[in-house]
Amino acid sequence: MSTIDLHALLPHKALHIIEDGPVLQVVLAPSVEDGSLSAAALDDLRAVLEGLHDRPDIRVLILSASGENFCTGADRTEYRAALEEDPTGAALRRIADKAYRVCDALENTHAVTIARLHGNVVGAGLALASFCDLRAGADTCRFRMPEIGLGLPPAWGGAMGRLIVEAGAARIRELMLTCETFGADTAHRLGLLHKVAPVEELDAAINGWVRPLVRRSPEAVTLTKRMLAGYSRAARTADVALLDAHLLTAQLARPRS
Repeated sequence: MSTIDLHALLPHKALHIIEDGPVLQVVLAPSVEDGSLSAAALDDLRAVLEGLHDRPDIRVLILSASGENFCTGADRTEYRAALEEDPTGAALRRIADKAYRVCDALENTHAVTIARLHGNVVGAGLALASFCDLRAGADTCRFRMPEIGLGLPPAWGGAMGRLIVEAGAARIRELMLTCETFGADTAHRLGLLHKVAPVEELDAAINGWVRPLVRRSPEAVTLTKRMLAGYSRAARTADVALLDAHLLTAQLARPRS
């Protein structure tokens, strides 16, 4: 069995990883106070997820974040800097493409992925969490999809199709169009959260999943994940996820009157 060092794969050290036997904790460590998700964090997260191909001993991945919030969205200062660097939008498109590749890797890794959510879970943060197999959130979590309020299409990581499959088209339509903030109880009713707990009990709630998961047959878990992913993709037959980077770039790079 390979013992590849996942720490050595991190190009930017924009997240922390902690190995505990078959469980890997991946902690987003935002470099800015607002808790936004940088391109460097996406690079590191993709490196870890791709490194798991050589670590079949990792059975569960828990995705969490340090700081007050899980994630307040994509780093829009990077978007502006990318456009200033390259007004054609190519640099911005490369950043947006990173999001799609991370979400695809998160959905398709052999490990069972668990999102541990706290604080604000906004935009790209909710999109990222939606690609995890299981999601647990503190009862104080606040969720929002603010994109159209910011003049942007909801095009990050191919998440629209995933969110519609997970929570239903009618409610996702409402939340995207109104940019309404909603709490953990609503997220639980929609299926965006599987468990809700007080923040001090959140780790115990997650461990309630982890303990039986690491005892399951690895082959059975992997096959089940692949079957579930196949059915999910079948329900997203009109998914335009591959166009997300182009849609976002076209909107941001277009001339302003």
